[in-house]
Amino acid sequence: MKQGRRAVLGMALLGGVGQVFGGSAKTSVAVPPAPYGELDTALTAISRAPALQLASMSVLAIRDGKIAYEFQTGMRSIGVHGAPSKAANERTLYRMASISKMMTTLGVMRLVEDGKLALDADAGDYLGYPLRNPHFPNQPITLRTLLNHTSTLRDDLGYSFPAATSLKSLLLAGGELYGNGAMWAPTAPPGRYFTYSNLNWGVIGTIMERVSGERFDRLMKRLLLDPMGLHGGYNPSEFSAEDLSNLATLYRKRTTDTEIWHSAGPWIAQVDDYSKRPPAKPAGIDSYVIGTNATPFSPTGGMRMSARGMGKVMLMLMNEGKHEGRQILRADTLATMFSRQWSFDGSNGDTDKGLFNYWGLGNQHFVDQPGMQMVEGGGFAGVGHLGEAYGLMSVFAADLAAKNGMIVLVGGVSSDPAAYKSKSSAMARFEEQILTAMHRHVIVGKEN
Repeated sequence: MKQGRRAVLGMALLGGVGQVFGGSAKTSVAVPPAPYGELDTALTAISRAPALQLASMSVLAIRDGKIAYEFQTGMRSIGVHGAPSKAANERTLYRMASISKMMTTLGVMRLVEDGKLALDADAGDYLGYPLRNPHFPNQPITLRTLLNHTSTLRDDLGYSFPAATSLKSLLLAGGELYGNGAMWAPTAPPGRYFTYSNLNWGVIGTIMERVSGERFDRLMKRLLLDPMGLHGGYNPSEFSAEDLSNLATLYRKRTTDTEIWHSAGPWIAQVDDYSKRPPAKPAGIDSYVIGTNATPFSPTGGMRMSARGMGKVMLMLMNEGKHEGRQILRADTLATMFSRQWSFDGSNGDTDKGLFNYWGLGNQHFVDQPGMQMVEGGGFAGVGHLGEAYGLMSVFAADLAAKNGMIVLVGGVSSDPAAYKSKSSAMARFEEQILTAMHRHVIVGKEN
């Protein structure tokens, strides 16, 4: 009942049920020019809904290949014990969670272009030791199967380890961390069955280090961040003072060591809280052996970037790999990366309750089909990635052909988002509301 009232409030603020959340959008309806006052008001209302509040939010929308809308609300840092709070702004960096996988993949594809990696080579050849599922010992695991989640690796024994730990001790029988081999699925041989695996990206990052001789965080800075003039990265201990001052703390109204929510209680910092002291180096990193274990930098979820920075990446993808006249990646490389690699056929994968249905290389495909629609009533399809960790929830969704896209970064949730499901997909209801509002006002709507 409370959710229903919140939905009605959001629809009213968005200009009426028929115009915004109805079965068809009215493209002839006049939309205020930037900064889209009605949309600002609607997004603010969504962020403050009593049932599920957002600590902060930064969004961006691209229409016809140009940034058409940006908006921030809430606090990137919530002051306690008399300390001031700091508002989110266009420079605020967020730990974007699993959208990091897509960013890592952009680095992978640059190494493919450089001839250092091949998608269908045996990944063990890059690691320097066999990478084989013991249930299917004659079937090579390739970079392609790691990137499309069909490698057969699972997260059952973890996917993040101290710098001094070699992944070899986890992946090879007899290794210190191998245990009963629970990281290897017996379901089907590599390339056949999809299961979302964070461990894949720890292996991918380690492979990137092996072939480049560079530490993962610094390698990604060279391959992606510096060429595009982007702020952020995978290692806050090396951020500039300016970037640290704009880094969002992630919050939940939930203690860090339990799953008990207190939606009426205080916001509790989960990660990236540097209000009292600067970020420390990853433990043991000074003696780290490059190419043994990239997980301390979290290739799977550790990239910090602003919505504006992510918008630059999205525009680069829409412009066939070009950024401000510089070719970051070739058009054919991006075509390979975003080509369909896996489709759910009813039995060939775990969709995580309908969240995953189609996949490329390091990216999810969002289709405009009932039960999978990103916006209520349909009308948007694209590629990109979702993210969720430590209260952060994020969306990167781009229609590369039409050059339209949406980015959402949320810095914390007050209630369990799983309790407030979308009407049209497996996402959270508030994500659907935000995307629907931006889609109707900015992408479908036309400026005066």
